[in-house]
Amino acid sequence: MGEIILRMHGIQKYFPGVHALDNAQLEVRAGEVMALIGENGAGKSTLMKILTGVYTKDAGEIELFGKPVEIHSPRDAQAKGVSIVHQELNLMQDLTVAENIFIGREPSKGLLLDQKEQNRMADELLKSLHLNIDAKTQVKRLTVAKQQMVEIAKSLSYNNTKVLIMDEPSAALTESEIEDLFTFIRRLKETGVGIVYISHRMDELKQITDRITVMRDGQYVDTVNTAETTIDEVVQMMVGRVIYEEPKTHSNVAPDAPVVLEAEHLVSDDVKDVSFQLHKGEILGFAGLMGAGRTETARLLCGADPRTGGTIKINGKAARIRNPHDAVAAGIGYLSEDRKRYGLCLGLSVADNTVLASLERFSAGPLVNDGKIEAASKEYIEKIRTKTPSHKTLVRSLSGGNQQKVVLAKWLLRDCDVLIFDEPTRGIDVGAKSEIYKLMNQLAAEGKAIIMISSELPELLRMSDRIVVMCEGRKTGELMIDEATQENIMMYATKREVG
Repeated sequence: MGEIILRMHGIQKYFPGVHALDNAQLEVRAGEVMALIGENGAGKSTLMKILTGVYTKDAGEIELFGKPVEIHSPRDAQAKGVSIVHQELNLMQDLTVAENIFIGREPSKGLLLDQKEQNRMADELLKSLHLNIDAKTQVKRLTVAKQQMVEIAKSLSYNNTKVLIMDEPSAALTESEIEDLFTFIRRLKETGVGIVYISHRMDELKQITDRITVMRDGQYVDTVNTAETTIDEVVQMMVGRVIYEEPKTHSNVAPDAPVVLEAEHLVSDDVKDVSFQLHKGEILGFAGLMGAGRTETARLLCGADPRTGGTIKINGKAARIRNPHDAVAAGIGYLSEDRKRYGLCLGLSVADNTVLASLERFSAGPLVNDGKIEAASKEYIEKIRTKTPSHKTLVRSLSGGNQQKVVLAKWLLRDCDVLIFDEPTRGIDVGAKSEIYKLMNQLAAEGKAIIMISSELPELLRMSDRIVVMCEGRKTGELMIDEATQENIMMYATKREVG
Protein backbone atom coordinates (compact mmCIF):
# COMPACT_ATOMS: atom_id res chain seq x y z
CA MET A 1 0.00 0.00 0.00
CA GLY A 2 1.18 3.52 -0.80
CA GLU A 3 2.41 6.43 1.23
CA ILE A 4 0.22 8.31 3.69
CA ILE A 5 -1.37 11.15 1.72
CA LEU A 6 -3.83 12.37 4.37
CA ARG A 7 -3.54 12.51 8.13
CA MET A 8 -6.04 14.20 10.45
CA HIS A 9 -5.29 14.05 14.17
CA GLY A 10 -6.46 15.71 17.36
CA ILE A 11 -9.47 17.21 15.57
CA GLN A 12 -11.88 19.07 17.86
CA LYS A 13 -15.16 20.69 16.87
CA TYR A 14 -17.75 22.40 19.05
CA PHE A 15 -21.26 23.57 18.22
CA PRO A 16 -23.54 25.34 20.70
CA GLY A 17 -24.19 22.78 23.42
CA VAL A 18 -22.50 19.96 21.48
CA HIS A 19 -18.94 18.60 21.47
CA ALA A 20 -19.23 17.15 17.95
CA LEU A 21 -15.63 15.91 17.56
CA ASP A 22 -13.36 14.97 20.42
CA ASN A 23 -9.79 14.16 19.37
CA ALA A 24 -10.94 12.58 16.08
CA GLN A 25 -8.39 11.18 13.65
CA LEU A 26 -8.14 9.62 10.20
CA GLU A 27 -5.31 8.38 7.99
CA VAL A 28 -5.52 7.58 4.27
CA ARG A 29 -2.84 6.07 2.04
CA ALA A 30 -2.40 6.42 -1.71
CA GLY A 31 -4.26 3.73 -3.63
CA GLU A 32 -6.41 2.50 -0.74
CA VAL A 33 -10.09 2.56 0.13
CA MET A 34 -10.46 3.60 3.76
CA ALA A 35 -13.93 2.97 5.18
CA LEU A 36 -15.10 5.58 7.68
CA ILE A 37 -18.03 4.19 9.64
CA GLY A 38 -20.09 4.87 12.73
CA GLU A 39 -23.67 5.39 13.78
CA ASN A 40 -25.57 8.48 12.67
CA GLY A 41 -24.27 11.32 14.81
CA ALA A 42 -20.89 9.64 15.34
CA GLY A 43 -19.12 12.59 13.71
CA LYS A 44 -18.26 11.20 10.28
CA SER A 45 -19.94 13.98 8.31
CA THR A 46 -18.56 16.69 10.61
CA LEU A 47 -15.03 15.34 10.15
CA MET A 48 -15.48 15.30 6.36
CA LYS A 49 -16.91 18.82 6.36
CA ILE A 50 -13.76 19.98 8.12
CA LEU A 51 -11.63 18.17 5.54
CA THR A 52 -13.56 19.77 2.68
CA GLY A 53 -13.55 23.29 4.13
CA VAL A 54 -17.26 23.53 5.01
CA TYR A 55 -16.45 23.76 8.75
CA THR A 56 -13.38 25.18 10.48
CA LYS A 57 -11.79 22.91 13.07
CA ASP A 58 -11.41 24.24 16.61
CA ALA A 59 -8.20 22.28 17.24
CA GLY A 60 -6.03 19.60 15.68
CA GLU A 61 -4.03 19.29 12.47
CA ILE A 62 -4.58 18.23 8.86
CA GLU A 63 -1.64 17.00 6.79
CA LEU A 64 -1.66 16.41 3.03
CA PHE A 65 1.39 14.61 1.63
CA GLY A 66 3.19 15.11 4.95
CA LYS A 67 2.70 18.88 5.12
CA PRO A 68 0.32 20.71 7.51
CA VAL A 69 -2.44 22.56 5.66
CA GLU A 70 -5.34 24.82 6.49
CA ILE A 71 -8.46 24.30 4.37
CA HIS A 72 -10.56 27.45 4.23
CA SER A 73 -13.38 26.56 1.82
CA PRO A 74 -14.68 23.80 -0.46
CA ARG A 75 -12.96 25.48 -3.41
CA ASP A 76 -9.71 25.54 -1.43
CA ALA A 77 -10.14 21.82 -0.67
CA GLN A 78 -10.62 21.04 -4.37
CA ALA A 79 -7.55 23.10 -5.24
CA LYS A 80 -5.58 21.01 -2.74
CA GLY A 81 -6.86 17.77 -4.33
CA VAL A 82 -9.73 16.87 -1.97
CA SER A 83 -13.16 16.20 -3.52
CA ILE A 84 -16.39 14.79 -2.12
CA VAL A 85 -19.40 12.86 -3.40
CA HIS A 86 -22.20 13.92 -1.06
CA GLN A 87 -24.73 11.54 0.49
CA GLU A 88 -27.55 13.95 -0.27
CA LEU A 89 -27.97 15.24 -3.78
CA ASN A 90 -26.57 18.74 -4.32
CA LEU A 91 -27.46 19.17 -7.96
CA MET A 92 -29.41 21.99 -9.59
CA GLN A 93 -32.50 20.29 -10.89
CA ASP A 94 -33.25 22.66 -13.79
CA LEU A 95 -29.74 22.53 -15.25
CA THR A 96 -28.43 19.81 -17.53
CA VAL A 97 -26.03 17.09 -16.48
CA ALA A 98 -23.14 18.85 -18.25
CA GLU A 99 -24.02 22.21 -16.69
CA ASN A 100 -24.03 20.64 -13.21
CA ILE A 101 -20.72 18.87 -13.70
CA PHE A 102 -18.81 21.94 -14.93
CA ILE A 103 -20.64 24.75 -13.15
CA GLY A 104 -18.15 27.50 -12.36
CA ARG A 105 -15.60 25.90 -14.71
CA GLU A 106 -17.43 26.21 -18.02
CA PRO A 107 -15.33 26.12 -21.22
CA SER A 108 -15.65 29.28 -23.28
CA LYS A 109 -14.95 30.81 -26.66
CA GLY A 110 -13.88 34.33 -25.87
CA LEU A 111 -16.66 35.78 -23.72
CA LEU A 112 -19.21 33.13 -24.71
CA LEU A 113 -19.92 29.76 -23.14
CA ASP A 114 -18.84 26.89 -25.39
CA GLN A 115 -21.83 24.65 -24.71
CA LYS A 116 -20.90 22.16 -27.41
CA GLU A 117 -17.46 21.62 -25.85
CA GLN A 118 -19.00 21.40 -22.39
CA ASN A 119 -21.38 18.67 -23.55
CA ARG A 120 -18.53 16.84 -25.27
CA MET A 121 -16.38 16.92 -22.12
CA ALA A 122 -19.28 15.70 -19.99
CA ASP A 123 -20.15 12.90 -22.43
CA GLU A 124 -16.49 11.79 -22.45
CA LEU A 125 -16.40 11.73 -18.64
CA LEU A 126 -19.69 9.84 -18.37
CA LYS A 127 -18.54 7.33 -20.97
CA SER A 128 -15.31 6.71 -19.02
CA LEU A 129 -17.49 5.85 -16.01
CA HIS A 130 -19.66 3.51 -18.11
CA LEU A 131 -22.71 5.69 -17.42
CA ASN A 132 -25.50 5.67 -19.97
CA ILE A 133 -26.58 9.27 -19.31
CA ASP A 134 -27.04 12.02 -21.91
CA ALA A 135 -25.07 15.11 -20.86
CA LYS A 136 -27.81 17.35 -22.29
CA THR A 137 -30.57 15.88 -20.06
CA GLN A 138 -32.05 18.05 -17.31
CA VAL A 139 -31.09 16.57 -13.94
CA LYS A 140 -34.68 16.62 -12.65
CA ARG A 141 -35.60 14.11 -15.37
CA LEU A 142 -33.14 11.53 -13.99
CA THR A 143 -33.86 8.89 -11.36
CA VAL A 144 -32.34 9.32 -7.90
CA ALA A 145 -29.78 6.63 -8.79
CA LYS A 146 -28.65 8.42 -11.95
CA GLN A 147 -28.51 11.74 -10.14
CA GLN A 148 -26.17 10.09 -7.61
CA MET A 149 -23.93 8.92 -10.44
CA VAL A 150 -23.84 12.48 -11.82
CA GLU A 151 -22.63 13.59 -8.36
CA ILE A 152 -19.82 11.06 -8.60
CA ALA A 153 -18.91 12.20 -12.10
CA LYS A 154 -18.86 15.83 -10.96
CA SER A 155 -16.43 15.06 -8.13
CA LEU A 156 -14.16 13.11 -10.44
CA SER A 157 -14.12 15.88 -13.04
CA TYR A 158 -11.47 17.70 -10.98
CA ASN A 159 -8.33 16.36 -12.58
CA ASN A 160 -6.10 16.92 -9.54
CA THR A 161 -8.21 14.85 -7.14
CA LYS A 162 -5.91 12.86 -4.83
CA VAL A 163 -8.33 12.26 -1.94
CA LEU A 164 -11.90 11.36 -2.90
CA ILE A 165 -14.59 11.18 -0.23
CA MET A 166 -17.60 9.04 -1.08
CA ASP A 167 -20.45 9.58 1.39
CA GLU A 168 -23.00 6.76 0.93
CA PRO A 169 -22.42 6.64 -2.86
CA SER A 170 -24.31 3.38 -3.32
CA ALA A 171 -27.39 4.20 -1.22
CA ALA A 172 -29.65 4.77 -4.23
CA LEU A 173 -27.98 2.39 -6.70
CA THR A 174 -29.04 -0.99 -8.04
CA GLU A 175 -26.79 -4.05 -7.70
CA SER A 176 -25.50 -3.67 -11.26
CA GLU A 177 -24.83 0.04 -10.74
CA ILE A 178 -22.96 -0.75 -7.52
CA GLU A 179 -20.80 -3.23 -9.43
CA ASP A 180 -20.02 -0.51 -12.00
CA LEU A 181 -19.13 1.84 -9.14
CA PHE A 182 -16.83 -0.73 -7.53
CA THR A 183 -15.16 -1.42 -10.88
CA PHE A 184 -14.44 2.26 -11.25
CA ILE A 185 -13.17 2.54 -7.67
CA ARG A 186 -10.72 -0.30 -8.28
CA ARG A 187 -9.45 1.46 -11.41
CA LEU A 188 -9.17 4.71 -9.48
CA LYS A 189 -7.09 3.02 -6.77
CA GLU A 190 -4.54 2.02 -9.41
CA THR A 191 -3.93 5.70 -10.18
CA GLY A 192 -2.91 6.34 -6.56
CA VAL A 193 -6.06 8.16 -5.44
CA GLY A 194 -6.93 7.59 -1.78
CA ILE A 195 -10.63 7.05 -1.17
CA VAL A 196 -12.59 7.66 2.03
CA TYR A 197 -15.66 5.44 1.74
CA ILE A 198 -18.57 6.15 4.10
CA SER A 199 -21.27 3.48 4.06
CA HIS A 200 -23.85 1.89 6.33
CA ARG A 201 -24.00 -1.21 4.14
CA MET A 202 -21.78 -3.57 6.05
CA ASP A 203 -21.57 -6.11 3.22
CA GLU A 204 -19.87 -3.50 1.02
CA LEU A 205 -16.92 -3.12 3.38
CA LYS A 206 -15.52 -6.58 2.65
CA GLN A 207 -15.99 -6.08 -1.10
CA ILE A 208 -14.29 -2.76 -1.65
CA THR A 209 -12.32 -1.47 1.37
CA ASP A 210 -8.75 -2.07 2.51
CA ARG A 211 -9.01 -0.65 6.02
CA ILE A 212 -11.82 0.49 8.32
CA THR A 213 -11.81 3.44 10.73
CA VAL A 214 -14.58 3.39 13.32
CA MET A 215 -16.00 6.44 15.11
CA ARG A 216 -18.46 6.61 18.00
CA ASP A 217 -19.93 9.70 19.70
CA GLY A 218 -17.48 12.05 17.98
CA GLN A 219 -14.42 10.05 19.01
CA TYR A 220 -11.97 7.79 17.21
CA VAL A 221 -12.39 4.12 18.20
CA ASP A 222 -9.93 2.12 16.08
CA THR A 223 -8.59 1.39 12.59
CA VAL A 224 -8.47 -2.23 11.44
CA ASN A 225 -7.48 -4.12 8.31
CA THR A 226 -10.64 -5.24 6.53
CA ALA A 227 -9.27 -8.68 5.72
CA GLU A 228 -8.36 -9.35 9.35
CA THR A 229 -11.66 -8.50 11.04
CA THR A 230 -15.28 -9.63 10.92
CA ILE A 231 -18.34 -7.48 10.28
CA ASP A 232 -19.73 -8.45 13.69
CA GLU A 233 -16.59 -7.07 15.32
CA VAL A 234 -16.88 -3.85 13.32
CA VAL A 235 -20.55 -3.41 14.25
CA GLN A 236 -19.78 -3.97 17.93
CA MET A 237 -17.08 -1.27 17.75
CA MET A 238 -19.60 1.08 16.13
CA VAL A 239 -22.46 0.69 18.57
CA GLY A 240 -20.81 -0.71 21.68
CA ARG A 241 -23.21 -3.67 21.67
CA VAL A 242 -24.01 -6.81 19.70
CA ILE A 243 -26.80 -6.45 17.12
CA TYR A 244 -28.46 -9.45 15.55
CA GLU A 245 -31.63 -9.45 13.51
CA GLU A 246 -33.32 -12.83 13.09
CA PRO A 247 -34.69 -13.40 9.58
CA LYS A 248 -38.46 -13.81 9.27
CA THR A 249 -39.42 -17.38 8.39
CA HIS A 250 -43.21 -17.08 8.41
CA SER A 251 -45.91 -14.45 8.15
CA ASN A 252 -47.14 -12.87 11.37
CA VAL A 253 -50.45 -11.83 9.80
CA ALA A 254 -53.57 -13.55 11.11
CA PRO A 255 -55.31 -15.68 8.44
CA ASP A 256 -58.52 -13.72 8.91
CA ALA A 257 -56.88 -10.26 9.03
CA PRO A 258 -59.11 -7.75 7.24
CA VAL A 259 -57.98 -6.00 4.06
CA VAL A 260 -57.15 -2.39 4.96
CA LEU A 261 -56.09 -1.19 1.51
CA GLU A 262 -56.80 -2.63 -1.90
CA ALA A 263 -55.35 -1.40 -5.20
CA GLU A 264 -57.23 -2.54 -8.30
CA HIS A 265 -55.70 -2.13 -11.77
CA LEU A 266 -53.73 1.04 -11.00
CA VAL A 267 -52.54 2.81 -14.16
CA SER A 268 -50.39 5.89 -14.79
CA ASP A 269 -47.62 6.86 -17.19
CA ASP A 270 -45.21 4.64 -15.22
CA VAL A 271 -47.54 2.02 -13.67
CA LYS A 272 -49.17 -0.65 -15.84
CA ASP A 273 -52.25 -2.35 -14.32
CA VAL A 274 -51.01 -3.06 -10.77
CA SER A 275 -53.30 -4.77 -8.24
CA PHE A 276 -52.65 -5.98 -4.68
CA GLN A 277 -54.13 -6.16 -1.19
CA LEU A 278 -52.69 -5.00 2.14
CA HIS A 279 -53.95 -6.56 5.38
CA LYS A 280 -54.18 -5.21 8.91
CA GLY A 281 -50.93 -5.92 10.79
CA GLU A 282 -49.05 -6.83 7.61
CA ILE A 283 -45.68 -5.66 6.32
CA LEU A 284 -45.94 -5.95 2.54
CA GLY A 285 -42.57 -5.67 0.84
CA PHE A 286 -42.15 -4.23 -2.64
CA ALA A 287 -39.12 -5.50 -4.56
CA GLY A 288 -37.74 -4.70 -8.00
CA LEU A 289 -34.84 -3.10 -9.77
CA MET A 290 -34.46 0.67 -10.01
CA GLY A 291 -37.16 2.02 -12.32
CA ALA A 292 -39.46 -0.98 -11.78
CA GLY A 293 -42.33 1.27 -10.73
CA ARG A 294 -42.36 0.64 -6.98
CA THR A 295 -42.09 4.30 -5.94
CA GLU A 296 -44.43 5.34 -8.74
CA THR A 297 -47.06 2.93 -7.38
CA ALA A 298 -46.62 4.35 -3.88
CA ARG A 299 -47.02 7.89 -5.20
CA LEU A 300 -50.35 6.91 -6.77
CA LEU A 301 -51.55 5.59 -3.41
CA CYS A 302 -50.67 8.86 -1.67
CA GLY A 303 -51.99 11.14 -4.42
CA ALA A 304 -48.61 12.59 -5.37
CA ASP A 305 -48.95 11.57 -9.05
CA PRO A 306 -52.08 11.55 -11.24
CA ARG A 307 -53.81 8.20 -11.68
CA THR A 308 -55.22 7.52 -15.17
CA GLY A 309 -56.98 4.31 -14.21
CA GLY A 310 -57.81 1.94 -11.39
CA THR A 311 -59.36 2.11 -7.93
CA ILE A 312 -58.01 2.47 -4.41
CA LYS A 313 -60.16 1.06 -1.61
CA ILE A 314 -59.73 1.77 2.10
CA ASN A 315 -61.48 -0.73 4.40
CA GLY A 316 -63.54 -1.95 1.46
CA LYS A 317 -64.75 1.46 0.29
CA ALA A 318 -63.49 3.32 -2.80
CA ALA A 319 -61.34 6.28 -1.74
CA ARG A 320 -61.15 9.46 -3.79
CA ILE A 321 -57.44 10.28 -3.56
CA ARG A 322 -56.62 13.21 -5.81
CA ASN A 323 -53.72 14.69 -3.83
CA PRO A 324 -51.59 14.02 -0.72
CA HIS A 325 -54.10 15.86 1.49
CA ASP A 326 -56.80 13.35 0.48
CA ALA A 327 -54.42 10.47 1.22
CA VAL A 328 -53.60 11.77 4.70
CA ALA A 329 -57.31 12.28 5.39
CA ALA A 330 -57.86 8.65 4.32
CA GLY A 331 -55.25 7.49 6.82
CA ILE A 332 -52.28 6.97 4.47
CA GLY A 333 -48.83 8.25 5.43
CA TYR A 334 -45.88 8.25 3.00
CA LEU A 335 -42.18 8.33 3.89
CA SER A 336 -40.50 9.30 0.62
CA GLU A 337 -37.15 7.89 -0.51
CA ASP A 338 -36.05 11.51 -1.07
CA ARG A 339 -36.65 12.98 2.38
CA LYS A 340 -35.13 16.39 1.62
CA ARG A 341 -37.38 17.09 -1.37
CA TYR A 342 -40.62 15.49 -0.23
CA GLY A 343 -40.44 14.66 3.46
CA LEU A 344 -39.06 17.68 5.30
CA CYS A 345 -39.06 21.45 5.53
CA LEU A 346 -35.34 21.88 6.07
CA GLY A 347 -35.61 25.45 7.32
CA LEU A 348 -38.00 24.47 10.13
CA SER A 349 -37.22 22.90 13.49
CA VAL A 350 -37.48 19.26 14.52
CA ALA A 351 -40.64 20.15 16.46
CA ASP A 352 -42.30 21.96 13.54
CA ASN A 353 -41.56 19.09 11.15
CA THR A 354 -42.87 16.52 13.64
CA VAL A 355 -46.31 18.16 13.87
CA LEU A 356 -46.56 19.24 10.23
CA ALA A 357 -49.10 16.56 9.22
CA SER A 358 -51.12 16.96 12.45
CA LEU A 359 -51.11 20.72 12.89
CA GLU A 360 -54.88 20.96 13.46
CA ARG A 361 -54.41 19.06 16.74
CA PHE A 362 -52.09 21.79 18.03
CA SER A 363 -54.00 24.87 16.96
CA ALA A 364 -57.22 26.69 17.72
CA GLY A 365 -58.10 29.02 14.90
CA PRO A 366 -55.02 31.14 14.14
CA LEU A 367 -53.35 30.28 17.46
CA VAL A 368 -50.79 27.48 17.82
CA ASN A 369 -50.13 25.78 21.16
CA ASP A 370 -46.32 25.82 21.33
CA GLY A 371 -46.32 23.93 24.63
CA LYS A 372 -48.17 20.95 23.16
CA ILE A 373 -45.92 20.97 20.09
CA GLU A 374 -42.83 20.93 22.29
CA ALA A 375 -44.18 18.06 24.41
CA ALA A 376 -45.15 15.97 21.36
CA SER A 377 -41.83 16.48 19.59
CA LYS A 378 -39.85 15.63 22.74
CA GLU A 379 -41.90 12.45 23.14
CA TYR A 380 -40.93 11.22 19.67
CA ILE A 381 -37.32 12.36 19.97
CA GLU A 382 -37.08 10.04 22.97
CA LYS A 383 -39.23 7.25 21.52
CA ILE A 384 -37.20 6.77 18.33
CA ARG A 385 -33.90 8.04 19.75
CA THR A 386 -33.38 10.96 17.40
CA LYS A 387 -29.98 12.53 17.98
CA THR A 388 -30.57 16.28 18.08
CA PRO A 389 -29.31 19.02 20.41
CA SER A 390 -32.89 20.22 20.91
CA HIS A 391 -36.44 20.04 19.55
CA LYS A 392 -35.76 23.58 18.33
CA THR A 393 -32.81 22.52 16.16
CA LEU A 394 -33.28 23.12 12.42
CA VAL A 395 -33.72 19.83 10.56
CA ARG A 396 -31.14 20.81 7.93
CA SER A 397 -28.39 20.55 10.57
CA LEU A 398 -29.15 16.91 11.46
CA SER A 399 -27.45 13.88 9.94
CA GLY A 400 -29.28 12.05 7.16
CA GLY A 401 -30.37 9.21 9.42
CA ASN A 402 -31.75 11.54 12.05
CA GLN A 403 -33.59 13.52 9.38
CA GLN A 404 -35.25 10.25 8.40
CA LYS A 405 -36.27 9.72 12.00
CA VAL A 406 -37.99 13.12 12.03
CA VAL A 407 -40.01 12.10 8.94
CA LEU A 408 -40.93 8.88 10.73
CA ALA A 409 -41.99 10.82 13.84
CA LYS A 410 -44.28 13.00 11.71
CA TRP A 411 -46.29 10.02 10.49
CA LEU A 412 -46.27 8.20 13.83
CA LEU A 413 -47.77 11.29 15.43
CA ARG A 414 -50.41 11.45 12.69
CA ASP A 415 -51.35 7.85 13.63
CA CYS A 416 -52.10 6.69 10.07
CA ASP A 417 -53.62 3.23 9.54
CA VAL A 418 -51.51 2.68 6.39
CA LEU A 419 -47.81 3.61 6.33
CA ILE A 420 -45.73 3.49 3.16
CA PHE A 421 -42.00 3.28 3.90
CA ASP A 422 -40.00 4.01 0.72
CA GLU A 423 -36.36 2.99 1.35
CA PRO A 424 -36.82 3.59 5.12
CA THR A 425 -33.23 2.78 6.08
CA ARG A 426 -31.43 4.48 3.20
CA GLY A 427 -28.38 6.24 4.69
CA ILE A 428 -29.05 4.90 8.18
CA ASP A 429 -26.50 3.04 10.29
CA VAL A 430 -26.94 -0.51 11.58
CA GLY A 431 -27.91 0.59 15.08
CA ALA A 432 -30.62 2.95 13.84
CA LYS A 433 -31.75 0.32 11.31
CA SER A 434 -32.30 -2.13 14.15
CA GLU A 435 -34.39 0.44 16.00
CA ILE A 436 -36.51 1.18 12.92
CA TYR A 437 -37.04 -2.54 12.26
CA LYS A 438 -38.25 -3.02 15.83
CA LEU A 439 -40.50 0.00 15.52
CA MET A 440 -42.01 -1.26 12.26
CA ASN A 441 -42.64 -4.68 13.81
CA GLN A 442 -44.22 -3.00 16.82
CA LEU A 443 -46.49 -0.92 14.56
CA ALA A 444 -47.55 -4.04 12.65
CA ALA A 445 -48.25 -5.84 15.94
CA GLU A 446 -50.49 -2.92 16.91
CA GLY A 447 -52.49 -3.41 13.72
CA LYS A 448 -50.91 -0.85 11.40
CA ALA A 449 -50.65 -1.90 7.74
CA ILE A 450 -47.23 -1.23 6.24
CA ILE A 451 -45.90 -1.15 2.68
CA MET A 452 -42.10 -1.27 2.61
CA ILE A 453 -40.19 -0.51 -0.58
CA SER A 454 -36.54 -1.51 -0.36
CA SER A 455 -33.64 -2.11 -2.73
CA GLU A 456 -31.96 -4.32 -0.12
CA LEU A 457 -33.20 -7.89 -0.53
CA PRO A 458 -31.95 -9.04 2.91
CA GLU A 459 -34.01 -6.23 4.44
CA LEU A 460 -37.14 -7.30 2.56
CA LEU A 461 -36.63 -10.93 3.57
CA ARG A 462 -36.07 -9.93 7.21
CA MET A 463 -39.12 -7.68 7.51
CA SER A 464 -41.85 -8.71 5.05
CA ASP A 465 -44.81 -11.04 5.57
CA ARG A 466 -45.37 -11.06 1.82
CA ILE A 467 -43.43 -9.60 -1.11
CA VAL A 468 -44.78 -8.05 -4.32
CA VAL A 469 -42.21 -7.95 -7.14
CA MET A 470 -42.35 -5.41 -9.98
CA CYS A 471 -40.59 -4.98 -13.30
CA GLU A 472 -41.02 -2.17 -15.85
CA GLY A 473 -44.15 -0.81 -14.18
CA ARG A 474 -45.91 -4.17 -13.82
CA LYS A 475 -46.45 -6.59 -10.96
CA THR A 476 -44.59 -9.72 -12.03
CA GLY A 477 -44.74 -11.83 -8.88
CA GLU A 478 -46.06 -12.20 -5.35
CA LEU A 479 -44.39 -14.38 -2.71
CA MET A 480 -45.20 -15.36 0.85
CA ILE A 481 -42.15 -14.90 3.06
CA ASP A 482 -41.72 -18.62 3.68
CA GLU A 483 -41.22 -19.20 -0.06
CA ALA A 484 -39.25 -16.06 -0.87
CA THR A 485 -35.53 -16.16 -1.63
CA GLN A 486 -33.17 -13.63 -3.18
CA GLU A 487 -32.98 -15.84 -6.25
CA ASN A 488 -36.70 -16.10 -7.00
CA ILE A 489 -37.26 -12.42 -6.19
CA MET A 490 -34.61 -11.52 -8.77
CA MET A 491 -36.17 -13.91 -11.30
CA TYR A 492 -39.46 -12.02 -11.03
CA ALA A 493 -37.65 -8.67 -10.97
CA THR A 494 -36.10 -9.47 -14.35
CA LYS A 495 -39.32 -11.03 -15.70
CA ARG A 496 -37.83 -14.54 -15.84
CA GLU A 497 -39.97 -17.56 -15.05
CA VAL A 498 -39.58 -19.27 -11.68
CA GLY A 499 -39.04 -22.99 -12.13
